[in-house]
Amino acid sequence: MNPIALVTGATSGIGRATSLKMAGNGYDVIITGRREDRLVELKNAIQHSYPANVHILNFDVRDKEAVSREIDKMPDKWKEVRVLVNNAGLAVGLSHIQDGEIDDWERMIDTNVKGLLYMTRKVAPLMVEKADGHIINVGSIAGREVYEKGNVYCATKHAVEALTKAMRIDMLRDNIKVTSISPGLVETEFSVVRFKGDKEKADSTYKGYTPLTGDDVADVIVFAVNMPAHVNLNNIEITPRAQANSFYKNINT
Repeated sequence: MNPIALVTGATSGIGRATSLKMAGNGYDVIITGRREDRLVELKNAIQHSYPANVHILNFDVRDKEAVSREIDKMPDKWKEVRVLVNNAGLAVGLSHIQDGEIDDWERMIDTNVKGLLYMTRKVAPLMVEKADGHIINVGSIAGREVYEKGNVYCATKHAVEALTKAMRIDMLRDNIKVTSISPGLVETEFSVVRFKGDKEKADSTYKGYTPLTGDDVADVIVFAVNMPAHVNLNNIEITPRAQANSFYKNINT
């Protein structure tokens, strides 16, 4: 088999694009997500375009038991994971902290932080056993800054940044690379989820800008993975040209 990459949240956006590009760079891929029909479609798309093997894991990263069960029961040949892309994540709601919905908070914490931890806890030992591996944590510029109404989402992405640094230290002696990818505005399903299906509000997020695409971020992930064995890119922040940070944007670019 080819080297293996496992991508969470592979059913859309950055995860889907990363799965395709890793397959195009000589990797067999394990694709995970909640929507089985999309995973099947992605598997077919990969195998139509590339000589790559694809293994589907259909679960929600928030479900600790499902994560553990599905990783444990993978065939041994698929446990030789070389790259883990912790991509699954979301924002739900956009409210001042005093008006926030606790269910939204829990969904973000459970996905963005606990889901990343559940996946890492199951996959990292497979890498440590071989003294080789690369973990890519997809964070956000919201993990570097805090903006109005971003409160809990920003907190979860700050946690991703802290965990990335901790992973790099904890697994340094085990020869495991750990990289943080922090995108700015990316036009995916992100805003549709944040605004709970309100397409008009979601579209307004990108009005006047040329945002990043899932492919743009996936290109950066593949670039980091393809660095020489002795090189680790610790932190990569990527924004559209029109965005300097969470606050400053140049409309109509």
